[in-house]
Parts: sequence; structure tokens; C-alpha cells
Amino acid sequence: MVAMNRYLEKYIQKDLKRKIVLLTGPRQTGKTTLAKMLKENFDYFNYDNAEDRLNLMEKTWDRSRDLVIFDELHKMNNWKSWLKGIYDTETIPPSIIVTGSAKLDAYKKVGDSLAGRFFEFRLHPLDLKEIKTVLGPEDLEGKLDLLLKLGGFPEPYLEGDETYYNRWKRSHLDIILKQDLVDLENMRHITSIETLIQLLKKKVGSPISYRSLAEDLQCSDKTVNRWLTVLETLYVVFKVAPFHRNISRSLLKAPKYYFYDTGQVPDELGMKLENLVACSLLKEIHFREDCLGEKWGFYYLKNKDGREIDFFITKQEKPTLMIEVKWSDAERSPNFSFFEKYLAGVNKIQIVKDLNREKTYPDGTEIRTAQNWLSEISLE
Repeated sequence: MVAMNRYLEKYIQKDLKRKIVLLTGPRQTGKTTLAKMLKENFDYFNYDNAEDRLNLMEKTWDRSRDLVIFDELHKMNNWKSWLKGIYDTETIPPSIIVTGSAKLDAYKKVGDSLAGRFFEFRLHPLDLKEIKTVLGPEDLEGKLDLLLKLGGFPEPYLEGDETYYNRWKRSHLDIILKQDLVDLENMRHITSIETLIQLLKKKVGSPISYRSLAEDLQCSDKTVNRWLTVLETLYVVFKVAPFHRNISRSLLKAPKYYFYDTGQVPDELGMKLENLVACSLLKEIHFREDCLGEKWGFYYLKNKDGREIDFFITKQEKPTLMIEVKWSDAERSPNFSFFEKYLAGVNKIQIVKDLNREKTYPDGTEIRTAQNWLSEISLE
């Protein structure tokens, strides 16, 4: 993979001087590559490696180094308690970064809390905003087309070859299912979870019925819910819930699921674009939460009559932005006007891939080309 300066680097560099840094995100987003670029003088240990596990048990890393990297450390029993002990007892420890391809709060035997001792960052695949920064602003439409086709994981995107991506995609998912999944779920369920992934691909952008999935998979609603949680934990999919001012009620309503790898989505153009926009929005929200300490909410809007807005963003629990995604519809969605009755003053943006002319309406609604808006994402 070509080394590149990632969007989180300067924020992590600053925090390494003060805290343990936890860096999570999907497999092969470049977490280890980023960690090794932070300092020239580092020591590296991967818990999946038997020799490294022994070194970690004996705590025999080189304390003269500027940085020590613990990869996949969350697979160690009581890893948080172990890490807390190091942080609290070592007099002049090197900077510590812990990287992992699963959400680090998902593993049960976590020991004592690391509260006050760490900052967490979530590294996402490339989006058009980061690609523009790294590769330049030329031919944004072509770069967007490549994102839709190959997804944003750095290795296949930078390779730029569809055949290469298709081979990479198969091995990438296989590693997650055969290596990571067995740590969280019974091995005999893996075939069913593979089938669940295939079902989710066909339902991107549509509210999910747990009961319907359970019938297809011949299991209980509770089991489907657990499997979906596992796929979220391993950064295969993420959930967008319907907005409701009563949060407990929104949790009962049907969520939507999107893939971190847009290339996994079937070749239905509108569906791919919606998934790509969802990935870009989540990445921007996580960046603002992790690096700036802000509080954001990510939802969709839907009423009993079936009127729907694709995405709805809140900041500090205050409604901020409504977003509709269209492949080629240049006319403003009528659903904006309907929901504005209840959410007055919220910014409204319609993102369109195939658009001849950008425009705004007297009420502030904006119609923007996908490549322009996604390359400069602003949530306010």
C-alpha cells in the first residue's frame, strides 16, 4: 500500500504525548500503516502472533523507543486492566497506541476501566474529501466513479483495478468471517451470518425487519439482532436508526444498514450512491466526535405515511441537516417541505450525481452535485 498522510494523523500525534491512543476501524483501512508512520523509532507487537503474545506477557518491549504499538490487543483477556497497570506503573513509558479491527468495548472480559487514560479514534476508509486532500482536486467526478465501483479501502482504491478489487474483496470478507468472527460467535453460525450479509446487500437504504430476516434465516429475531450487532462490532456494517424525539421509541423502529465497503453493494446506482453518502457522513461525524469532542446524531426520517428523508443530522441533540440522495433527479424532493413543518430552520441539501446545474431555492434548499458536496463535506 502506498504510504499517505491520513486525516487523523496530526490529532493522534498531539494526543500521544498525553494519553494512550486507541485506534479502531475496519480491517485494512490502514490503522497499522498509520501507527507506524507516527514515529520512526517504534516497537510493534501483534497479539495474533504467538511470539509477540509471549513478549507481551513478559512485557519485554524496548522502552528506549518513542512509541510502542499493540495490535489486536483487545483479544487478550482483561486487556484493559493489563494496559491500565502499564500506564499507572511505568515511570517513563514510551507513547502507546493500541490498534484493532473491532469495537474495543465489545469484548466481555475487559477488566478495569481505562477511564481518563485514553483517547479513542475511529479510522475510516477513504472518502472523496480525503482523496481530494491526498490526490488533488483534479477530476473529482472520475474519483467519485472509482469510489462507487471499488469502495474506499486504500489498497484496492489506489490500485484502481476492478479485477484486483474483486479478488481483494473476497479475501477481505473471508478474513473477517474466518478469523475475527470466531472470537465473538459460534463457528457453526458463520454460514448463516454469510447469508445474512448477502441479504443485507439487497436491502441497503431500506428499513430492516428483524422478523423478516429471521424467517429467511430460520432463526429467532433475537439471534438476528445478535448477529447484526456482531457485524457492527467487526466494522462490516453500520446502523442508521429512524429519528424520534423519544429516543427509546426510535430504537424500536426499523433501522437501515449500510456497508463500510461501498463496493460490496450491488450494482444499483442509486443504492451505491446512498451507501457512499452514508459512509462519508459517518466518517465526518466520527472525526468531529473523536478529534473535536463534539456530539452528533445520525438518523433518517420517516413518518407513518411513508414519507422519508434519507439522512438527518443533529448536533448537541438539535436538528441540523436534512439530506436527500438522488442519482439524477434535479427537482427538489417534496418531502423536505413536509418535514420542515416539524423541523423548521434545518438546512436542506439534495445530493445528485448526474446534475447539469447546481441551484438553491428561496427557502434555502440546496441542490448540489455529489462530487462537489462530498469533496467538501460540511455538516453545518
